[in-house]
Amino acid sequence: MAGMDEQYNPSNVEQNARNFWEENKTFEVKEEPGKPKYYCLSMFPYPSGKLHMGHVRNYTIGDAISRYQRMQGKNVMQPMGWDAFGLPAENAAIANKTAPAKWTYANIDYMKNQLKQLGFGYDWNRELATCSPDYYRWEQWFFARLYEKGLVYKKMSTVNWDPVDQTVLANEQVVDGRGWRSGALVEQKKIPQWFIRITDYAEELLNDLDELDDWPDQVKTMQRNWIGKSVGTELTFPLKDSHDGLTVYTTRPDTLMGVSYMAVSAEHPLAKASAKLHRDVAEFVDECRNSKVAEAELATMEKKGIDTGFKAVHPLTQEEIPVWIANFVLTDYGTGALMAVPAHDERDHEFARKYRLPIKQVIAARDGREIDVQEAAFTEKGTLVSSGKYSGLTSEEAFDAIAEYLEEHSIGKRTVNYRLRDWGVSRQRYWGAPIPMMTLEDGTERPVPDDQLPVRLPEEVEMDGVQSPIKADPEWAKTTFEGQPATLETDTFDTFMESSWYYARFCSPNYDKGMLDPSAANYWLPVDQYIGGIEHAILHLLYARFFHKLLRDVGLVTSSEPFKRLLCQGMVLAETYYREDEKGGKVWIAPSDVTVERDDKGQPIQATHKEDGQPVIAGGVTKMSKSKNNGIDPQAIIDQYGADTVRLFMMFAAPPEQSLEWSDSGVEGAHRFLKRLWRLVSEHTAAGAAPTLNAAELTDKQKDLRRKTHETIAKVSDDLSRRLTFNTAIAAVMELLNDVNKLNDDEPQSRAVRQEALNTAVLLLSPIAPHVCHNLWQALGHETPVVDAQWPVADEKAMVRSEIQVVLQVNGKVRAKQEVPADIAKADLEKIALENENVVRFTEGKTVRKVIVVPGKLVNIVAN
Repeated sequence: MAGMDEQYNPSNVEQNARNFWEENKTFEVKEEPGKPKYYCLSMFPYPSGKLHMGHVRNYTIGDAISRYQRMQGKNVMQPMGWDAFGLPAENAAIANKTAPAKWTYANIDYMKNQLKQLGFGYDWNRELATCSPDYYRWEQWFFARLYEKGLVYKKMSTVNWDPVDQTVLANEQVVDGRGWRSGALVEQKKIPQWFIRITDYAEELLNDLDELDDWPDQVKTMQRNWIGKSVGTELTFPLKDSHDGLTVYTTRPDTLMGVSYMAVSAEHPLAKASAKLHRDVAEFVDECRNSKVAEAELATMEKKGIDTGFKAVHPLTQEEIPVWIANFVLTDYGTGALMAVPAHDERDHEFARKYRLPIKQVIAARDGREIDVQEAAFTEKGTLVSSGKYSGLTSEEAFDAIAEYLEEHSIGKRTVNYRLRDWGVSRQRYWGAPIPMMTLEDGTERPVPDDQLPVRLPEEVEMDGVQSPIKADPEWAKTTFEGQPATLETDTFDTFMESSWYYARFCSPNYDKGMLDPSAANYWLPVDQYIGGIEHAILHLLYARFFHKLLRDVGLVTSSEPFKRLLCQGMVLAETYYREDEKGGKVWIAPSDVTVERDDKGQPIQATHKEDGQPVIAGGVTKMSKSKNNGIDPQAIIDQYGADTVRLFMMFAAPPEQSLEWSDSGVEGAHRFLKRLWRLVSEHTAAGAAPTLNAAELTDKQKDLRRKTHETIAKVSDDLSRRLTFNTAIAAVMELLNDVNKLNDDEPQSRAVRQEALNTAVLLLSPIAPHVCHNLWQALGHETPVVDAQWPVADEKAMVRSEIQVVLQVNGKVRAKQEVPADIAKADLEKIALENENVVRFTEGKTVRKVIVVPGKLVNIVAN
């Protein structure tokens, strides 16, 4: 390309590339059945207003993979959309005195422009926003199908209730037990909510994890634990002076003889019965009801309880066992009751010690060591003691023996249990997809008929911060069914519903005859590469897997899993700085407002505020966040250095699955490298077209550069396809350019070899720094754009070395390294080794006893 600018000007270079991609519709894609497809997807963002560096990292990884796969000759789809519903939009609307829809759409426009500036190769024809009625219409349609199949039901469930604002609060709106707006003490209230039976798919969700070979083991383990399959026994303890019983589930029937109390939840019928008889029990039950406990907090919370006064009867020994209400028993889990074995369960032990309940050892250590169960629970499996006819059995033997006895006497049965609970999809918020159900005058509930979908969420609303506008407006919910009055559901869907199937809708986003176009969906799905944060390892990824199986079972897709390969990228970290206020609180200062003096290792020695020169305190390196004021605005870095610099730094600073620490000097280094690459190509092309490369005519130095070129192709290809280690790929290209610099003569074949090396460097970097590579590829004389170029293939012949380096040892210690012909004979290699100047120094005056040759690697001379 004649007239290539000598200086690298990112703004011009990047605008030129983006114009080309847009004018040529480079990334628009359609199904091509004869061509291998590749569907690469990064988790779509919530349109919060601006991209943050976590977004930039996620989407750069996805774009680099997509561009690499395109150069492999695949039909690549990389779409982008917006996870647009959610509570933050409501809060922002209240703060900004606007409607959530208006705020959301404005954010989408701004963030879309930012994504385009970064050069991401998205097919924008496939863009979708989950708040669009064209999108959630099909979610509503699908929910009706699930209802018809018996996979949807309604039941009472506990929510956070603000008694002043008379509204339901999300967990994050409860601050220190009080409503974030009213300050009122939050109560626990039961209201009817809709659920989807994910538990019907628990076994399949668990088993199919074994098929996901290209998912991180950590994510699969987290999902296995969340699903929580256990094999145990369900058994019933009779109640004294009653025909009723207390049913519990245990995974340790071998400890049955050690039960010393029963524990039930505050919502259990026995708790309610006791509360009617005893005022102190009633007060305790009320306290439990109004202190919602998440399952994750159970292990660390203070254990509290009260005796109901009821007695259960041990099914084997007929002993009477007290029944307590305990705050660590959850109503929604299992039967809401459990058998407590304090000698062999830490939680039961803590409770028993507090309330002085008996602690009876029934399991001894297998190795015979002494244990004191009064001091600490012994939770391992072992050998039964003090267990009547079961004493002496191992825990495993006793499991079977006791389970068989319970089954024979109709007291209990072996049961498979899951920790997973059905998915509650009702939310009492406004900014979400309306749940498509209606209640008729006689109280029966029906799905909204298909021809009345979508149930539209009104977008021109005023938010008062108290009640959902569709709950506040009784007219909105009025409808008819078969000529009869009916009332629409005013709850909206959990926003995880929208993100559970968006990946499938991208296959046919404008299809108006159904939720999915089956031919398009089955062409593109499953997603070949999915990229997102580890924080989504459980809920989003589990719900998406569940939805995919539901889509399969209604005949919309043929595959059973949505995502073939999963990459969880690490966080973006940055330094923090602060000053202390008068009360000792921390006032966080943006790193851009701080001048830092550093030691040789780059660690801060002294930090001062740029405005007043006064000292500030270094607070360490943490995840970028608003709360610590340590976020770096991607837009500012793009404006200063260009998008390719940001992309290159993000990919070079750390492997994608590890945390990345932001570094201003690292960004500057990435920019210097791109300027150097530009200069090398500029100087090379200024001398005119390079001659044709003739491998037979190359000198050793020319062969060395050519070998380095093809070794680099082999390494980078492996890094990008198999390992996804972009940092080492970039490092390899940097090494190649160092070698290009060394071969700087004007010999025709030197220029030809340099042309091949520079072509290769541009091709290999193009998925990571696409704008600059688009321009450089043209400058190097190519008509086909680099985005459509074929990925280079390493030439095995070019990688054959004429010389190799061997290590020379004397008595096992390295004494020299020497270049020798690659095909050198063993005897010649021995001779060279023995004559090496440094080897002679260490063998002089000694007798050589043996010469050991490892071909192509080393020679070891044994002498004494």
